[in-house]
Amino acid sequence: MFLETILAINWPSVGLKAAQLLLSLSILVVLHEFGHFITAKWFKCRVEKFYLFFDPWFSIFKKKIGETVYGIGWLPLGGYVKIAGMVDESMDKEQMKLPPQPYEFRSKPAWQRLIIMLGGVTVNVLLAFIIYAGILMVWGEKKVPVSSLKYGIAFNDPIFKSLGFQNGDKILAVDGKPVDEYGDVLKKLLIVDSNVTVERGGQQMKLAMPVNLIGQLVEKKRSVDGPMISPRVPVIVMDVPDSLNAYKAGLKKGDQILQVDSIPTQFSDEFSSVMEKHKEGDHIALFVKRGDSLLTLNTTLGRNALIGFDRPTQFEQFDSLGIFKYTVKKYGFFAAIPAGVARAGAELKFYIDQFKKILSPSTGAYKGVGGFKAMGSVFSGTGWDWEHFWTITAFFSIVLAFMNLLPIPALDGGHVLFTLIEMITGRKPSEKFLEYAQIVGMVILLALMLYANGNDWFGWGRGK
Repeated sequence: MFLETILAINWPSVGLKAAQLLLSLSILVVLHEFGHFITAKWFKCRVEKFYLFFDPWFSIFKKKIGETVYGIGWLPLGGYVKIAGMVDESMDKEQMKLPPQPYEFRSKPAWQRLIIMLGGVTVNVLLAFIIYAGILMVWGEKKVPVSSLKYGIAFNDPIFKSLGFQNGDKILAVDGKPVDEYGDVLKKLLIVDSNVTVERGGQQMKLAMPVNLIGQLVEKKRSVDGPMISPRVPVIVMDVPDSLNAYKAGLKKGDQILQVDSIPTQFSDEFSSVMEKHKEGDHIALFVKRGDSLLTLNTTLGRNALIGFDRPTQFEQFDSLGIFKYTVKKYGFFAAIPAGVARAGAELKFYIDQFKKILSPSTGAYKGVGGFKAMGSVFSGTGWDWEHFWTITAFFSIVLAFMNLLPIPALDGGHVLFTLIEMITGRKPSEKFLEYAQIVGMVILLALMLYANGNDWFGWGRGK
């Protein structure tokens, strides 16, 4: 069974996703640590090491330039800068036993130490702004107005149908707040609190949502490949290779398939459902609309029970066919900057809303917490898509900034908290206290990392 599982894995796809994840995290880690490095140098602190990845026992690469050793570790769980006189993950107790030196972190005023601790987060936030602005300049802001979805939405995951949704529903609002853009629909459904307003058959109705919707999605897993939802579209022929049976039967570009045998298949979701029941060699009759004419075409299914024609897949194609409106707005340099900031802010709000769900046990969202496998899965496995790569990297940068600000010892947020307390009370925590806090924080982080990655592979949070 194990061998079958290994052989069933699409290794080229896994390798491509892993390469993108590694590059994305490397960029984020290096720039995050550079934020600490440059602010430490600014305040004349000695930086002893600057590492991408951790280096217990040995390094893949290292070189000393000036007073700093630059290197690449072998353990890809992050990175670090070792600032002299700072209680950090290096746990260099020997150095801390010596009298403070002017070039050490602990000798600097609290406000300078605070800026150094916030340097990494600041760079991650600025990086997200820059990446989003660049995306808006190069690829543009892409939108599909919900109001333009002529045939509504197809709910590809059965769990949505069990909650009362039907293919063709038009989602108007979530928790009473209007949804204007199709790209926001799934995001809002995943963080819904109470109800969704839909239009069905010209009538508006509210569907009550369970508090543990995310938990249900995780518990039942995905039962289909591809997106959970998609715009509902008719079955339109874009191309028919002349070597296939469908071409010989007379199927042509522009035809719209309305029926297979006696079963209506006006929409892609209906068509796919019907075709799943057929096998190679079956004879079928296609009821087709061509211009103003209705035709019946008889054909034989080929390999993998396929009729043998291409359907539109790109949003631009659907726009040209009048099925829904798709707009691309490219920004100039100066306009892209505030637009990039706004997009980063919207993504941060979305992540915070998700985080709140995770912290509430009743939602079951904690069951879906994932590690490196989950992170890698969001990258493209069919080709290196730079737009998608940078979009994911910008979002990860926002997440990294937010997570690092959590008031957990061993994270930047823990150091920031202790420094703020010192600035308010005028009393500096003892170095022994900071050492113990660092150890506790590291244990917490390792436990969280173990849980997240265990959830990825073994479904610990789902009781599997």
